[in-house]
Amino acid sequence: MTNLPKRKPTRLKDFDYSAPGAYFVTICTQNRRKILSNIIVGEDLCALPKNELTPIGECVKNSLEFIDVNYIGVKIDKYIIMPNHVHIIISLTGGHGNPPLQSIVGQMKSYVTNKFKSDIFQRSFHDHIIRGEEDYREIWNYIDTNVLKWKTDCFYSEG
Repeated sequence: MTNLPKRKPTRLKDFDYSAPGAYFVTICTQNRRKILSNIIVGEDLCALPKNELTPIGECVKNSLEFIDVNYIGVKIDKYIIMPNHVHIIISLTGGHGNPPLQSIVGQMKSYVTNKFKSDIFQRSFHDHIIRGEEDYREIWNYIDTNVLKWKTDCFYSEG
């Protein structure tokens, strides 16, 4: 029997991830492949970078918009689809009858993976429980400016 490294738990122990609240979720692609979008830097002096979604990125967008419209008590407040990761603010508003955060993210990942019949995403995802209005605004701003800061992003790599 091989001794595999023990995975560190990514969720808070004993926290109810179906409880009402806002959550900041980051989902990375498998091996951080840049398959979700392409960021095009403009040539003009004042040109802003443009984020063009790939077909896989469009599928992620459609899946997030489906969740936003079709899940009672679940709201996708904000998202950005970057070349190798996705940031999402998910609000659970419907009391304790909400699906758990893991199920919402898992269904989106599963839908995209099955559509392209390929391992698109890493096994898990990172979450942060948003604590208050200031935390929410900072995360919203981070998502808004993520494309502008792509080359300094921790998920950025050449090639």
